[in-house]
Amino acid sequence: MKLYRTTLGPMVETNGSWFVVPDLSWDAIFKLPDPRKQLLEDARRKESNRRSAPADADVLAPIVSQEVWAAGVTYLRSRDARKEEAKDAGGGDFYERVYLADRPEIFFKSTAHRTAGPGQPIRIRKDSKWNVPEPELTLVVNPAGKIVGYTIGNDMSSRDIEGENPLYLPQAKVYDGSCALGPCLLLPEQPLPPETQIKLTILRGGTPAFTGTTALTQIKRKFEEVVEYLFRDHSFPNGVFLMTGTGIVPPDSFTLTAGDEVRIEITPIGVLRNVVEVRS
Repeated sequence: MKLYRTTLGPMVETNGSWFVVPDLSWDAIFKLPDPRKQLLEDARRKESNRRSAPADADVLAPIVSQEVWAAGVTYLRSRDARKEEAKDAGGGDFYERVYLADRPEIFFKSTAHRTAGPGQPIRIRKDSKWNVPEPELTLVVNPAGKIVGYTIGNDMSSRDIEGENPLYLPQAKVYDGSCALGPCLLLPEQPLPPETQIKLTILRGGTPAFTGTTALTQIKRKFEEVVEYLFRDHSFPNGVFLMTGTGIVPPDSFTLTAGDEVRIEITPIGVLRNVVEVRS
């Protein structure tokens, strides 16, 4: 089952049928102990709420009062890339240590007003010269710390800023338009299988400038483990999104430019599409 946030309100898609959820706000859905079960029951009871699929322009970012957090260096490929970009600053060993450590790297990423939805623009910083998208499976976690679903996330990153000094990570990662989520929340009966693939395509002038693929089998840490660390001495009364890291890293010679189209595909969820812009 898929859950969309739309201009009509929350909408459920199940078995090719679409239903509006008029009685629950987005934040209220996050607070449900088992949102999949209740939303399916509501859809069956209220056939009158059946609608056609929303137009792309009617689909919003699937976030209202939730925060977005992220786990870093969860893939070997990410560890190697971070070590290389930070070696001249003396920070290369930091990434090796966190990859091997019991405690994961977890950092704050975004709030709703900084987060783009499907089809909305994402941004690169004006004071950065090396910017990349980071395609990530993103966990949907309820206030009790239970993983109830998944979405697609784009953790936009200024690699030259973080590479200059690892302590600059908040500036490299957190700014307006630095995050994208969508197009929906997947609320499955079972967890995603390890062989689930993540595909990144960057189009420049309509032509692929970079493509890459990875799979969840390449993630070092268990999702429940990272969620447990996130919830230590933290509360999320409206739920939280947790990005799980990236295993796709473009070559060092590549940087995003204004007008690039970033497409991230995770087959069970869909495709998250955004176009890059630079704030004037």
